[in-house]
Amino acid sequence: MGGASGVCMLDNSSVIVARGNGKDAVMAPEMAAFGARFGFEFRAHKLGDANRSAHVERRFSYIENNFYAGRDFSDVEDLNRQLDAWCDKVNGTLRKDLGAKPIELFAAEQVALRRLPLHVPEVYLPHRRTVDTEGYINLHHNRYSAPTALIDHEVEVHETKDRVRILNGQRLVCEHIRDEDGAAKRRTLPEHARDATWKAKKRAPSPEETRLSASSTALAEMVTALKKRHGGRAVRPLQRLHRMWMEYPPEPLNSALRVALDHGLLDLERVETLVLRHVAGDFFRIPRDPDDDEES
Repeated sequence: MGGASGVCMLDNSSVIVARGNGKDAVMAPEMAAFGARFGFEFRAHKLGDANRSAHVERRFSYIENNFYAGRDFSDVEDLNRQLDAWCDKVNGTLRKDLGAKPIELFAAEQVALRRLPLHVPEVYLPHRRTVDTEGYINLHHNRYSAPTALIDHEVEVHETKDRVRILNGQRLVCEHIRDEDGAAKRRTLPEHARDATWKAKKRAPSPEETRLSASSTALAEMVTALKKRHGGRAVRPLQRLHRMWMEYPPEPLNSALRVALDHGLLDLERVETLVLRHVAGDFFRIPRDPDDDEES
C-alpha cells in the first residue's frame, strides 16, 4: 500500500494480543515493536462488535466465493498472480454504494498514510542445517543443493517467503527459489550439478555397514531398506543393527529380519522384539503356562 495507517484494528487475534481484549488488550512486545517501526499502533475492538468483525469476514467471503470458484492454479505463485490481476479489475470497477471506483478513492487517501521507513529489513526465519552426503540441506521436506565443500558441515539457512539462502558463517554461499512446504522437491543449482567431485564426496560405507551387508542376504536387504528410509541419517539405525548382529545368534536374527522385511517393518525396536521371541525358545528355559497348553 506504500504506507501505514495510524491504527490497525484487530479482531482480538491471539497471534498479536498477549492478554486481555478490547480496550484492555495488551499487545505482544514483538508486535508492538513491529507497529512502532512503521509508525502505527495495534488496537483491538470490543468483544461482540459485529460490525467491525463482519467487515473483515465479508472480505474473505467475497474472495472465496468470487475469485476461487471455477479457477485452476498451477502453484501458489500462479494463484497470487491471478489474484493480483483480479483485485485490480475489481477495484477498478465503479461501486454504486461508494459513488466511485475503489482504486480512485485509494489514490486520494494514500497521501494520508504514514510514510514507510527508508529501510525495511527482509523478514526471514533462521534455521541450522547440516549438508548431507549428497550435498543438500533439508527444509520442510524439500532439498536444496549446497557446495560439496560443505558436506557434513553445519550451515545457517535463512528462509524468506520466496527464497532460501544458505550461509557459511556470515558469508552467503548460494540462494534458491523456495518451494512450498511438503512439496518433496529437490533444487540443484547449475554450479553444484557440474561439480566434478559430486560423487566422489559421497561417504564410503562404514565398517559396520560392510560387515552387515556381507553377513547374510536378510541383513544386506535390511541395510538397504534403512538407508533408503533414513538417507544420510542412517548411521544410528545401522549401528543398532550391527549391535544386534554382534549380540544375537545368526539363525534367529535372520529369521526375524526376514519376517520384518516381508511386512515392511523397519522399526528396529520392534524388530529386536521379534529376534528375542525367536531366541527365547532356543536359549532360555521358559516355563510353559498350563493354560497355554490347554488352549493349544
